[in-house]
Amino acid sequence: MISVLIADDQDLVRMGLRSLLEHAEGFDVAGEAADGLTAVELTRRLRPDLVLMDIRMPGIDGLTATERLLSDPATSATRILVLTTFEHDEYVFQALRHGASGFLLKNTPPRELLDAIATVADGGSLLSPSVTRTLIREFTELARAPRSPHPRLADLTTREREVMALVGRGLSNEEIAEELVVSPATARTHVSRAMVKLAARDRAQMVVFAYQSGLV
Repeated sequence: MISVLIADDQDLVRMGLRSLLEHAEGFDVAGEAADGLTAVELTRRLRPDLVLMDIRMPGIDGLTATERLLSDPATSATRILVLTTFEHDEYVFQALRHGASGFLLKNTPPRELLDAIATVADGGSLLSPSVTRTLIREFTELARAPRSPHPRLADLTTREREVMALVGRGLSNEEIAEELVVSPATARTHVSRAMVKLAARDRAQMVVFAYQSGLV
């Protein structure tokens, strides 16, 4: 059973998400929050597996709430999926940088939303290759913060650094294998080793590390 906390300032959105989760097998609604502070407090108290986090909320926004939860050892294992209205919302990248595992558009079809929650709760990332490429292209143009290499970048082999750059470009393991002329299993191994060395929570965070390190 996957326990989910819904954090959104719109009553109708929360009601819709609650109804969807309650009528789907394998999901449990741990609670609801209409603002960022309540989302942080309830997460600390209820310890849900995953938080569906809206970005724009009163009090503190979803970005600040995400940062507080994932920087706190008591709640750092909680998976956070950011909700956004716009696919190119500039705040999405900031959310990923704070450690969120991906994002959903609010018009995501119900079945896809449930599959995405299950994937992220299981340790995966919601970012599909096409969405990753869109994000990187968008924030290459928009981001103003200076880039700084990941402190563990030097620990990567030349091949792992290549793989990190390809992950940052949004390539799937199969596409990486084709690009490097290796088997998909070998590509997966390189990706996994790079993630371990970088202490990346998931593939989404590895994309952020690649961007920050100037590999994309």
